Parts: sequence; structure tokens; C-alpha cells
Amino acid sequence: MQRVCFQLQVKPDRIAAYRERHAAVWPDMLQALASTGWHNYSLFLRDDGLLIGYVETPSIEDARAGMARTEVNGRWQAEMAEFFVDLGDQQPDQGFLVLDEVFHLEDQLASIDQSTTDRREDVR
Repeated sequence: MQRVCFQLQVKPDRIAAYRERHAAVWPDMLQALASTGWHNYSLFLRDDGLLIGYVETPSIEDARAGMARTEVNGRWQAEMAEFFVDLGDQQPDQGFLVLDEVFHLEDQLASIDQSTTDRREDVR
């Protein structure tokens, strides 16, 4: 499972409306996200409009492509585009900046556990 964190910038004068739209996302949009591989999906919004998204998915490329094939995504992205800064001609779900993951606790713990197991086997 891929862990993906991304960033967008909501226009300062649209923050309240953006929050309102996400308080009750269309049911068909929610179902489309779930069925195209968007799992454990969250959005976090700072008071200045910095938006951070997080999703777990087998493939972010496949998840994006799956949503692009849905009718509801076209409608949703068209409505959401007005909320964001610096998208150019891209829709929000294609224009977000994916951030590099530099630390994941479980991965490092697993690495320690494996190293300990390997050392024990070397002693035998």
C-alpha cells in the first residue's frame, strides 16, 4: 500500500466555503473514491489555506486514473477548481504536489526487528 501526502493551496477568501463543501461531500463522490482505491483518505486545512491531503492506495496513478473515468469526478473537480491557487489548466486532483515521505515509524521499527532477528540467526 502506497502512502501519499500531497499539498494544494486554497484561496484565502474561499476557505470557509471549502470547509463547508467538505462537510457534506456528495455520496456518489464518496463511493467513487472508495471504489477506485482511495483508502484512509483525509484532508487537513490550515487557517491560511494550506491544504494537506493523505491517502493510502495500491497506486496513486491508478487511483487518479480510476477517478478520471467517473462522471462524478468531472463534476466535482470542475466545482472545486475555483477554490485553489496556481493550478493553471489542471484539475485539483491532477495539480496537487505530492510530497516525499522521509520517515515512517512502522517501516523503521520493522527494520530494527529484522536486524535483531538477523543478528540472532548469525549467532547460532
